[in-house]
Amino acid sequence: MEYRTEHDSMGEILVESDRYWGAQTQRSLENFKIGIEKMPLEIVHAAAMIKKAAAAVNSKLEPSRMTEEKARYITAACDEILTGALDMHFPLSVWQTGSGTQTNMNVNEVVANRANELAGKRLLHPNDDVNMSQSSNDVFPSAIHISVLLSIKNRLLPAAKRLSAAFLRLEREYEGVLKIGRTHLMDATPVSFSQEISGWRAAVEHGAEMVRDAAEYLRPLPLGGTATGTGVCSPVGFGKLVCEKISDIACTEFYETDNRFASMSTKDAVAFVQGALAALAGNLWKIANDVRLLASGPRCGLGEITIPSNEPGSSIMPGKVNPTQCEAVTMVALQVIAYNNAVSMAASQGNFQLNVFMPVIAYDCLRSVDLLCGVIDSFTDNCVVGIKPNAERMRENLNRSLMLVTALSPEIGYENAARAAKYAYDNDVTLRQACITLGLVSGERFDAIVKPEDMISGHNVKGDSV
Repeated sequence: MEYRTEHDSMGEILVESDRYWGAQTQRSLENFKIGIEKMPLEIVHAAAMIKKAAAAVNSKLEPSRMTEEKARYITAACDEILTGALDMHFPLSVWQTGSGTQTNMNVNEVVANRANELAGKRLLHPNDDVNMSQSSNDVFPSAIHISVLLSIKNRLLPAAKRLSAAFLRLEREYEGVLKIGRTHLMDATPVSFSQEISGWRAAVEHGAEMVRDAAEYLRPLPLGGTATGTGVCSPVGFGKLVCEKISDIACTEFYETDNRFASMSTKDAVAFVQGALAALAGNLWKIANDVRLLASGPRCGLGEITIPSNEPGSSIMPGKVNPTQCEAVTMVALQVIAYNNAVSMAASQGNFQLNVFMPVIAYDCLRSVDLLCGVIDSFTDNCVVGIKPNAERMRENLNRSLMLVTALSPEIGYENAARAAKYAYDNDVTLRQACITLGLVSGERFDAIVKPEDMISGHNVKGDSV
């Protein structure tokens, strides 16, 4: 292994010669050998956008310090980072300084060293040039906002839209298939299978809408605030201009926060987004539970739907298959909800002018988005598109249900209807026979009133709303 000597304000340190990072990154590597969790590359790429935008703005506001040549080479290095070509040069642990300073310096050092290599001379300094008009304290929270918003916009919302579309196709395909409804895990009044699916679809859509709306709070950035929010060492107008430039680079609008002190010391916007992610996760968990319960069996459970058999389900029971995609959804949902607790606690830990839990906030929120994207795509492709109703089982369960008696309540009264249901259950006869035996209605009147296909529309036999 060959090394080169790098130095910073604390002295010299050896760095592997084929790595673009510098002394501060190396010190972090050596001082924080904790866990396996690495700083998400989404944060690195967002920071590269900031460095690129800052160089362009500094070249306008401070041309004597940020020359066109310097800005050009910073831009070239940042563009390489944004393609993913330099991903191997960002090795730092999440478990580092709570401000994310070491990751900010990792980006500064890689940009400076790669830019100097491209320039063929020592043109740029990581602090003086790449970090010009910035501080880790305004860069890192901005990188969180940028990376989370872009991940939601470009990945999560499209994944949720695909799942919603898959449910919509099932709704249309199986409209008119009747089944028993269930509340408290007990028999209830009838629903159509398409109505049940519509509930799943709407739950996905509502969850996605909450995430989308919450993400709007990520658009304000504290850039220009530098160390404590005052903007020391940053030229007038830098914050506004750099946000405009980032918007161009990211093809998504960002703008200068109306209060840098709040934006740098609190993380309520990310906590709000994480809460919305947890709400979406909860909806997905509910849907996955419904699907696996309806598919349970195949002979000794509900068995009202079938789902794709993707792989063997047991190492000892031949022919067994399990609702594995549903189980993956529920595990991811649990993890996202757990991350929500961590992010909420971390967001509460701002002290004076800075929150120092930002790396774990960034990691947990971005991993939540990544996990949700992955599991939604997997659930859509490997389960939902292959859902099929077992119409015969649905019809059998529907006809055996005692809750069809609900349709009789307007005719014979609640207590008589309850008496008929109890008699049918205790004597193992049909509701029709119970009503006739108890003298509540004739068989002909029972047949005219108790029509499951009418019950799903929410109207009584006279067509009046109930």
